[in-house]
Amino acid sequence: MRRRTLLTAAPLAAVGLTGLAACGSDSGSGGSNKSPDKLTYWASNQGTSLENDKEVLTPVLEKFTEDTGIEVDLEVIGWADLQTRIQTAITSGQGPDVVNIGNTWGVSLQATGGLLELGDEQFEALGGRDRYVPAALATGGAEGTDPTSIPLYGLAYGMYYNVQMFEDAGIEPPTTWEEMVEAAKALTDEDEGVYGMSLAAGSYTENNHFAFINATQNGAALNTEDGKPSFTEDGVVDGIMRYLDLMQEHKVVNPSNAQFDNGTKSVTAFANGEAAMIINQNNANATIEDNGMDPEQFAAIPFPAPADAVSDCASHLAGINLAIMKDTENVDGSLKFLNYMTSDETQSELGKPFASLPVLVDGKPTFTDDTEQAEMFMEVYGERAEPLPLVPWEDQFETSVGQAMNNMFATIATGGKVTRDDVMTAMQTAQDSIRA
Repeated sequence: MRRRTLLTAAPLAAVGLTGLAACGSDSGSGGSNKSPDKLTYWASNQGTSLENDKEVLTPVLEKFTEDTGIEVDLEVIGWADLQTRIQTAITSGQGPDVVNIGNTWGVSLQATGGLLELGDEQFEALGGRDRYVPAALATGGAEGTDPTSIPLYGLAYGMYYNVQMFEDAGIEPPTTWEEMVEAAKALTDEDEGVYGMSLAAGSYTENNHFAFINATQNGAALNTEDGKPSFTEDGVVDGIMRYLDLMQEHKVVNPSNAQFDNGTKSVTAFANGEAAMIINQNNANATIEDNGMDPEQFAAIPFPAPADAVSDCASHLAGINLAIMKDTENVDGSLKFLNYMTSDETQSELGKPFASLPVLVDGKPTFTDDTEQAEMFMEVYGERAEPLPLVPWEDQFETSVGQAMNNMFATIATGGKVTRDDVMTAMQTAQDSIRA
């Protein structure tokens, strides 16, 4: 296996794919606490709903209070609002003490100067840098700098498939992209409303992830060695075209998927028997089961690359990081909280309900009782996942390229044609907008 070394210039992380509802709060907008006995914590939506997150986190936070005497004021914020809320908090200085961030935002938010740098003194309070999976820790800041966030929840993509549909059709789980497409064609029955695959084709976050993964499989990077965006390489353009053609050329994706603006919708379509396969992060398990599928009714394998792929990359290095706001007046309490949330005990406890992978070197996955599936996702996370570009403009890549792909899927869904030249033009526009 060939593993590309991109940590010096281009890492990737993932944003959770469930619950894009508006943010909810029991406490208003928060704000830094002057009391050393209180913390405000903004958590990202990891479970099946904002309320589900609160139910899961409340007893965990109560134990932290019992252990330390520090009360935690919790607010769970949906992914559609979280990045804007953080940026506003950094600008105003009226934010929480501790906040979850998508790990792909790590360098972009570091560059704002609004997060606390974690140097040797801070890592001593956290038990040392060597506790964390190195590639996951690398998402917390630009190379050669002190990070401003640490990994909290690990995630990786896999390809889920309906076991019964595959067995009834006599199809083996695919090991290459070409086999995946052929299986999807065989399992598509438009008259019955069943398609071979379901995609979150209207989600800019999902779309930019697959622009990256497909480009990486083609041996292309999204940035130059000196850290500038490079979206017009053949490998990038061809990778995006390959992904779009699942709906356009192969017709194995329902055109209505162009309206799926978050991953939960494609997972729900899969769980309802409307699609035989989905490509989703391992936290899809909770949503699949919540929609009525039993664990033995579905299985997961690595997202397959083309037979002639340069790299067997199967995921970006996805996950959630935890950061302390620079304006906090309770640094010591915040460090205790980071240490607690990344302890072996807490990682194990939250790994199952949030279907996350452990970010600690010696961590054991608890998100599923299926040992084979757990080992597969851990192998992808540890050996076949690459980080998105660790550059300050990474957030602009997500929005510009992701939104461009949203528009292209919308064109296809309404009967239009997207050509390779169209993709090249869109990537040139996105690249120019960032370089400018």
